[in-house]
Amino acid sequence: MRRAMLALMVLSLSLLWAAPPVAAHFGMIIPERNTVEAKDPKTVGLSFMFWHPMENQGMDLAQPTEAGVLVGGKKTDLLPGLKAQKKGQRQTWAGSLAIKQPGDYIVYMNPAPYWEPSEDKFIIHYTKTVVSALGLMEGWDQPVGQKIEITPLTRPYGLWAGNSFSGRVVFKGQPLANADVEVEFYNPDGKRKAPGDPYVAQVVKTDANGQFTWTLPWPGWWGFAALTEDDQKIQKDGQDKTVEVGGVIWIYAHPVK
Repeated sequence: MRRAMLALMVLSLSLLWAAPPVAAHFGMIIPERNTVEAKDPKTVGLSFMFWHPMENQGMDLAQPTEAGVLVGGKKTDLLPGLKAQKKGQRQTWAGSLAIKQPGDYIVYMNPAPYWEPSEDKFIIHYTKTVVSALGLMEGWDQPVGQKIEITPLTRPYGLWAGNSFSGRVVFKGQPLANADVEVEFYNPDGKRKAPGDPYVAQVVKTDANGQFTWTLPWPGWWGFAALTEDDQKIQKDGQDKTVEVGGVIWIYAHPVK
């Protein structure tokens, strides 16, 4: 009997150790390009996703509760123009950004709560990115007003691979100290191979003022997700469930030639 119990314990531990790590979730907004010059087309395609960027594995993204763009201090609703599409077997959304004036266009998305059964919680990632147009490089540091948001301290475009990016995390209008900021590379072609689980999602902590800095090691799209637990709950099956909220920003690092 004791041998059987011991064998069962060994088997349970081996299954636990063999279990794959929980992958990092990221809300994503990826534009066709993040700078628009005078010679470029004045419409920029946008992809909205909920994804594991480094592993290029996704979850279904329900229609966002809000999607828009902030430019010149004014917001424009993008939600009516979003169209559902498939990436693999997963639902994503496509939209477009019309460039009508010089300035920095902050594209944002507030998604519907996503239920993650493996973590027994809901996830809401308030996501944004910045497209700079026609040489007027102003407005990139303006907050959208999301519940949790990364406000750039480094201009979030015109970055080379090897540059550092700094941001300030604000939650409900206040700096969020000692918060985890997960960092992942969007790896759609699978060329980047992580040598181990810790390399998939990097992590940096915010300081007492909610600020962080991280260096972009190679070219491509990089996502930063500042995470915390909301003080509000969402009910599921008659029980209050934890809600993880994330402030996410996507930036592009240009190759150094």
